[in-house]
Formats: sequence, structure tokens, C-alpha cells
Amino acid sequence: MLSVTLQKIGYRTLNFFQEFGQISNLFWGIFKSFRQIPKSKRLILYQMEHIGVNSLPLVLIIAIFTGAVSAWQAAYQLKGIAPLSFLGGATTRAIITELGPVLTGIVIAGRVGASIAAELGTMKVTEQIDALETMAISPVRYLAMPRFLAAVLMMPVLVVFANTIAVLGAYIVSNYFLGVSFAVFFNSVNRFFSFSDLISGLIKTVFFGGVTSLLGCHIGFKTTGGAEGVGLATIRSFVISAALILILDYVLWMLIF
Repeated sequence: MLSVTLQKIGYRTLNFFQEFGQISNLFWGIFKSFRQIPKSKRLILYQMEHIGVNSLPLVLIIAIFTGAVSAWQAAYQLKGIAPLSFLGGATTRAIITELGPVLTGIVIAGRVGASIAAELGTMKVTEQIDALETMAISPVRYLAMPRFLAAVLMMPVLVVFANTIAVLGAYIVSNYFLGVSFAVFFNSVNRFFSFSDLISGLIKTVFFGGVTSLLGCHIGFKTTGGAEGVGLATIRSFVISAALILILDYVLWMLIF
């Protein structure tokens, strides 16, 4: 029984390091493809539209309710401890440093990361990627690099919009339901908000976008098993991306702050 358990642990450990090496190799291939960005600018712009512009409505819906809920929760926590005049600063810092970047990252992992894995996985099982290679077109340059670069560039933009709408949602709840005026709310924001909070949140989103797109591309390229394999790849991409976003958030918080 013990030997079987050790074998499973060893097998999973080897698989982990093997897959980590494959992901690192893919990242290096994407990095080397950056010199061909001018040649791929139309592909990159298309992916920026798909990842950024098309994701914006969903991100904004999530953001406004995130801000509203954070205002209610902050008011509940401040009750009996501090006046509601601190509400603007408390909610804004929480949104800009944590809630905006992390929730937007998870939304993008579900919408974009899973989409990348499904799209590339379908191309893999239908041998379209093999056809690209026979035409001397690098799948990494043609498929992975535009998606990776677009995700890295558009994630901070999405988070800026999300932060703005979330703060607006927090203000609406604070003003119409908790009796905090515009002047009191935004004076609190001005007192406690630091520009470094925004920068640190945006730095994290670059990593979130890169990890999501990189995993989506890797899992898509390694998909096997037909339609069932594509479905499993889609689920796996979202689950791993969401988990890594939370892990990275903790690690980057320690490093940045």
C-alpha cells in the first residue's frame, strides 16, 4: 500500500515538473516571437478586441456589484467602531488593491482563458495546428504570442475600468442607502487613497493576464481525445488559472507591499 502511494506521489511530481518545463519552454518561445510583432500586428489587434473590448460589459457588471457589496460590508464593519466618513477610503483601497484586479482576473480566466484552451484544443484535435507546421508557420508565433501579448496589454485597461465602476457602485450605495454625501465620500477617498495602490494593483494584473493566456495556450496545444478532451481542457484551464491568480495575488502582495 505504501509503495503504491509513493509511486503515485512520484508520478505526479514528475508530471508536475515535466509540465512546468513545457510551460517555461512555451513562454520562451513566445518571448522569442516578440521580434515578429510587426508581422503579427493584425492578429494582436484582433485578440486585443476579443480579450479586452468584448470582455468589458461582463467586467463592468461584475465591478458595479462588487463596489456595491463592498460598501455594504465596509459599513457593517465600521458600525460602532468608526464613523461612516471613512467609508470612501476603506472601500476604494480594497477595490483598487484587491477586489478589482482579482475578480477581473478570475472573470478573464473564465471567459478568455477557457476560450483560448477550447479554441486551440479544437485546432489541435482537428490537426489544424499540424497543418500550420506543414506550411512552415510557427503555432507559437501565429497563435500563442498574439493571445499572450493581448492579455498582458488589455488586463490593466480592463481593471482601470472595473475600478472606476466599482468605486461608482460603492458611492451609489453609500449615498442613497447609507446617507454618505458626495463630499464626505470622496474626501475620504482623497485622504486615504495613494497612487501607489493603483500601480501595485495594475502590476498584479499584468501577471494575471500573462498566466491566464499562457496556461490557456499550453493546455490547448496539449489537448487530446477529441470533443471530450476539448471539454476537459477548457475546465482545466479555468480551474488552474483561477487558483494561480489567487496564489499570485498573495505572493505579489508580499513582494510589492
